[in-house]
Amino acid sequence: MKYYSTNQQAPIATLEKAVVKGLAEDKGLYMPEHIKPLPKEFFDNIENLSFQEIAYTVADAFFGEDVPAEDLKRIVYDTLSFDVPAVKVTDSIYSLELFHGPTLAFKDVGARFMARLLQYFLKKEGKGEVNVLVATSGDTGSAVANGFLGVDGIHVYVLYPKGKVSPIQECQFTTLGQNITAVEVDGVFDDCQALVKSAFMDADLNAHMRLTSANSINVARFLPQSFYYFYAYAQMKKLGLADQLVVCVPSGNFGNICSALFGKKMGLPIKRFIAANNANDIFFKYLQTGKYEPKASVQTIANAMDVGDPSNFARIYDLYGKDHAAICADISGATYADSQIADTIRQVEATTGYVCDPHGACGFRALQEGLEPGETGIFLETAHPAKFKDTVDSILGKSIDIPAKLQAFMQGTKQSTPMTRHFADFKQYLLAE
Repeated sequence: MKYYSTNQQAPIATLEKAVVKGLAEDKGLYMPEHIKPLPKEFFDNIENLSFQEIAYTVADAFFGEDVPAEDLKRIVYDTLSFDVPAVKVTDSIYSLELFHGPTLAFKDVGARFMARLLQYFLKKEGKGEVNVLVATSGDTGSAVANGFLGVDGIHVYVLYPKGKVSPIQECQFTTLGQNITAVEVDGVFDDCQALVKSAFMDADLNAHMRLTSANSINVARFLPQSFYYFYAYAQMKKLGLADQLVVCVPSGNFGNICSALFGKKMGLPIKRFIAANNANDIFFKYLQTGKYEPKASVQTIANAMDVGDPSNFARIYDLYGKDHAAICADISGATYADSQIADTIRQVEATTGYVCDPHGACGFRALQEGLEPGETGIFLETAHPAKFKDTVDSILGKSIDIPAKLQAFMQGTKQSTPMTRHFADFKQYLLAE
């Protein structure tokens, strides 16, 4: 499989180059030249397959031409060492719980897959160290850091906005040490992302060190996220609820819903999708107006969605041939203020006993308001609510339990490097490494 740039000005790349380089030379995002439809027999029998069996079939369609079957199977099965259950919340709304991995967030899937695929290519090349740069608004940093922790030949730099991630999230990538370096940027997530993108384009830095990205701009990060949409469909089909299935995705940088749309292009029979936003409503407004107008991000209690210029919009735009009407045919939008998110967390807990995290609450509310008669909705519960304990506790007026996995992270000592939001300072820091 070959990969082209969304900006159409870079050379066609192999999978290996797309993974190791991350971003194309023209600053575009890599896209596979073809999306292979999966056979009808696969969907006819999908409810009888395991998560790993489903994921391997999907992975083979993307990566099978470039990675031998046994290696790819090992990568997939090692990545998915945990379940992603669909849990009933109301009669018509289910939660796809993506928080059962090592860092209790959905990004464990993409980060673990990418770490293993990148390591496969490095061993195959027999070349030196690769430096992974990743910007995070919360969960990406912890998932990537833990996915790559202790992996030979890879050093990870996690850039995060000072004071704008939850204390528990911060512990998950600032206490690890080893091959993980946390960089605390005096700015917002968009500043962190701009530093990463600028680094990839800087000739001096690229001559000094091999750089790649583990954000959802990397094809090895976002494509594997499609696995759990197929598994969600399989679980709902087993319950007899898949015929009118609506999937709602809390959306920040839009890699998650982008992977779902790739799944739909492969034949996944989801009726429609909803992209749920917080106050950062750039995509919501695009759906309404046809104009994409990025702006500075706004800080909210659903901090992983605090993105003012979502990178993966370029992929969605390309996937649908820049056709606004075609995009709107598959995706609708919703946007919620902090007060509405908090009200939803309280209402869901009071009426069902289920505790949503702030991002999942956006997804639940969009389904609650947007489902049509006969439809069943499934929203992505993208992280365990305890990762936002202070916020959720204050909303519910009580203390929620912290799982043992999270408690373990909180025992370590925070280590981070302070950084301005100016690229010249970040460049000087990396050149000195």
